[in-house]
Amino acid sequence: MESPKQSNVSFFQMPLHYPRYTHKDYKDMPEWKLDQLLKEYGLPTLGDLPYKREFAMGAFLWTTHSKS
Repeated sequence: MESPKQSNVSFFQMPLHYPRYTHKDYKDMPEWKLDQLLKEYGLPTLGDLPYKREFAMGAFLWTTHSKS
């Protein structure tokens, strides 16, 4: 049986916890940290910083907590 490296197969493992950042946290978050968070969840890191912030807030904030 081939190992994953030999067969060029990649795996994605969903993190165990949902991020618990607030709206303000996302607004203040540096770009490198946003990129890291998005990559951790298998999401794209394309676009400028304002786009990434809006994308992360849309992906991770619940509507009841969006302005906390």
